[in-house]
Amino acid sequence: MTTTGDFQKRLERAREASARLKDAIGQVIVGQGEVVEQALWGLVAGGHVLLEGAPGLGKTLLVRTIASCLDLKFSRIQFTPDLMPSDVTGTNILVTSADGSRHFALHKGPIFGQVVLADEINRATPKTQSSLLEAMQEHACTIGGVRHAMEEPFFVLATENPIEMEGTYPLPEAQLDRFLLKVMVPSPTEDEMTEILARTTGQPKDAPPRVLDRDEVLAIRSACRDVAVAEPIMRFASRLVRASDPTTQGAPDLVRRAIRYGAGVRGAQSLVLAAKAVSVLEGRAHVSFGDVQRVAKPVLRHRLIRSFEGEADGVTTDQVVDALVESVPARPENVEQAIRR
Repeated sequence: MTTTGDFQKRLERAREASARLKDAIGQVIVGQGEVVEQALWGLVAGGHVLLEGAPGLGKTLLVRTIASCLDLKFSRIQFTPDLMPSDVTGTNILVTSADGSRHFALHKGPIFGQVVLADEINRATPKTQSSLLEAMQEHACTIGGVRHAMEEPFFVLATENPIEMEGTYPLPEAQLDRFLLKVMVPSPTEDEMTEILARTTGQPKDAPPRVLDRDEVLAIRSACRDVAVAEPIMRFASRLVRASDPTTQGAPDLVRRAIRYGAGVRGAQSLVLAAKAVSVLEGRAHVSFGDVQRVAKPVLRHRLIRSFEGEADGVTTDQVVDALVESVPARPENVEQAIRR
């Protein structure tokens, strides 16, 4: 049985390793501190991350930098409208042996990496996007009736451009729900853009050092799973998710007006896992109510489907999440009443 002292040591090692990774990423990425931190939440929690932002903001560079800092197998899939599912998963091909005999052998596709960059994922057809579903959920891929497990750790980072509409295919809800987080990449400030120009218009710099190997990443993920979450905090996460359903009694007015479908079970699981990742990065052995509130936007924003009225009024899912966090009490009503007495 793991003692409290042993877990504290594991937690401290995980925090130090995460800090080294963050510093190494900072040698390449200018600013974007919140984006980098949220991407690390996904890595630590063992979930996948969707990065959305305009072209040229460094989404692909961030993913490649994370991969460079990890001693893991990196693969990139450039999604285009003519990409086929077999281009992602791989296929069985006919191979001729030295003795002249022939047999089928599996030619693995890029999905069999450990850090997988799905670049411009919304440019591929739904048929091709669906090739990621099994791998992202079950960490395995079925080809020709044979199931092949992914090598752990397995981490998908996808990018998409929100402003280009021609030649894009919106991700289906089942695909979006498999992303632990959706991270919005903002434009840089004047100071950050000036620093970017200074770094990128001169001689190219060396690649960042590899700071974590496979065993260290798995150890961080194991420590994340062992972080304690009290039942009241789990209930708070459950109330947040239930309140995002417009048919639920007690849902905020904005939810009833602007949302057609709310988050589901994966949303609640993701709230807890992402909150655990926040605790690990800060070296804490337990999750707080504030951690759940902090991760609410990147966890829920892509899981809420707006109604026609919500779209017509220009209500964003981030505004809805803000309303949820403000209206859903951290403590249940009976506890609040007991405190008032």
